[in-house]
Amino acid sequence: MSATVSDYLLYRLSQWGIRRVYGYPGDGINGLLGAFGRNSEFQFIQARHEEMAAFMACAHAKFTGEVGVCMATSGPGAIHLLNGLYDAKLDHQPVVAIVGQQASRALGGAYQQEVDLQVLFKDVASEFITMVSHPSSVRHAVDRAMRIARAERTVTCVILPNDIQEMPYESPPMRHGTVHSSVGYSEPRVIPQEQDLRRAADVLNAGKKVAMLVGAGAMRAADELIEVAELLGAGVAKALLGKAVLPDTLPYVTGAIGLLGTRPSYDMMMGCDTLLMVGTSFPYSEFLPPEGQARGVQIDLDPRMLAIRYPVEVPLSGDSKETLRALIPLLKRKEDRSWREQVEKGVRRWWKEVEGQAMVAAKPINPQRVFHELSPKLPKDVILSSDSGSAANWFARDLKVREGMMASLSGNLATMGCGVPYAIGAKFAFPHRPVIALVGDGAMQMNGNGELITIAKYWKEWKDPRLIILVLNNRDLNQVTWEQRVMNGDPEYKASQDIPDFPYARYAESIGLRGIKVDKPEQLADAWDRALTADRPVVLEAYVDPDVPPLPPHITLEQAKQFSAALLKGDARAGGIIGQSIKGMVEKLKPHKG
Repeated sequence: MSATVSDYLLYRLSQWGIRRVYGYPGDGINGLLGAFGRNSEFQFIQARHEEMAAFMACAHAKFTGEVGVCMATSGPGAIHLLNGLYDAKLDHQPVVAIVGQQASRALGGAYQQEVDLQVLFKDVASEFITMVSHPSSVRHAVDRAMRIARAERTVTCVILPNDIQEMPYESPPMRHGTVHSSVGYSEPRVIPQEQDLRRAADVLNAGKKVAMLVGAGAMRAADELIEVAELLGAGVAKALLGKAVLPDTLPYVTGAIGLLGTRPSYDMMMGCDTLLMVGTSFPYSEFLPPEGQARGVQIDLDPRMLAIRYPVEVPLSGDSKETLRALIPLLKRKEDRSWREQVEKGVRRWWKEVEGQAMVAAKPINPQRVFHELSPKLPKDVILSSDSGSAANWFARDLKVREGMMASLSGNLATMGCGVPYAIGAKFAFPHRPVIALVGDGAMQMNGNGELITIAKYWKEWKDPRLIILVLNNRDLNQVTWEQRVMNGDPEYKASQDIPDFPYARYAESIGLRGIKVDKPEQLADAWDRALTADRPVVLEAYVDPDVPPLPPHITLEQAKQFSAALLKGDARAGGIIGQSIKGMVEKLKPHKG
């Protein structure tokens, strides 16, 4: 039998190095599914929902640097992909979506499940989207989708009508009106002009109090970042997507920045006279130096992202690693280390404060303590994923990432529901490494529980079975509840914020996984030990106190007013909140020593 268009599509993907596709079946991609059945080189990972397949493809891209591929049927399946694809687009990850469509001869006829997919995907796959209209055009459709996804670090989409899928593949003839593409992509070496590098060096050399802010775009430049920080006597803050860029064990790394950030990061930004931003599009200007206080240099591969967060003096378009390498010989070592010493003192004080805050009593468990107990137990090669919500606060502030670890979450989209599928994508990419997902009960009920079924389906294929899902069970959509109080001055609205209790650990046991439930703080250390040595994936369910405030490192007068107004309006949890706030303030004044 001659190869079909679907057979050829998989062959072409394999030439690009793709061996795994995340998706969900449907009759709009039956031709493609048949090709999978005939091709033993490929692994089709069946998620429980197409959105989860897109998250898994995004996680594959984030943790490997390779293109992630997801697949969905026509109509509703294609629509379901969108949120996961936007997560990839906004975090600049290369993902290719392959989507079925109704038969080409029926298009325009208001046929069942006929959706204008080119319009639907026009924004999320704005760099490249095409519908294959002839068997010979599948070749260049795949080649362009893969190459553009890699080159632009973005989402691309190939739409394949179901009648085209089953047609015999044809090579494009050598005549007018045909396209003859090939496989392969070479990453360019992108560095700024010499005169611009010298201008940047002049700014950095002149500074006495240099602060650095690094993000995911600097992930491959750790050695260069460390050398620059040492030369400039700088402290280094990390945007949330850049948590694993540098280890938190370095004494001058101040940790996260922003609403989920640390006090030393905030203090450093408010006290610096020079700012160097590398590979980050961190959006919150209120956590950067006030305009006019600091001179600025920014390095980013995408020139569209330069000088839009802070009015930098020298915007440098270039690869982070290559640009820093070119910049280092032009930098002068600062002999006055008083600024660095001040930063390091703040970092030491902060980690003591974090420990103290984690040990503050709560009802029943302080969520910070859950993370505090985990941090020293993290395996050296662990991969961490976090969901959006209050879990992201403690992920950002309380976990010390060490060299060799990886960590990510939904950055710019900040979508709920990515934590568990991210962990699954990481586990398929690195089946020999332990993976931990940090998830709130809202995200778990949204779709994490469903993806536990995916874990139960596949876990025996993984060389290392350790995949731990931490669920913070507080029966509250906690991050939004606190945002209502602090940003809007409104008390908790229970109709929208209360969520039902659910037996997460027992549910895990019921589908063949391990379930561990803790409702006392003294149980945590042993629970983490058992989870990290289990012979199968684990759901660790921790009953935590929703009244522990996940507040930003610096509270503005306006935020304090709104918070007070929310309590005065009769917040049902006012008593617990006031109690936890007082305990936290006492701990800040007298840090925990034990």
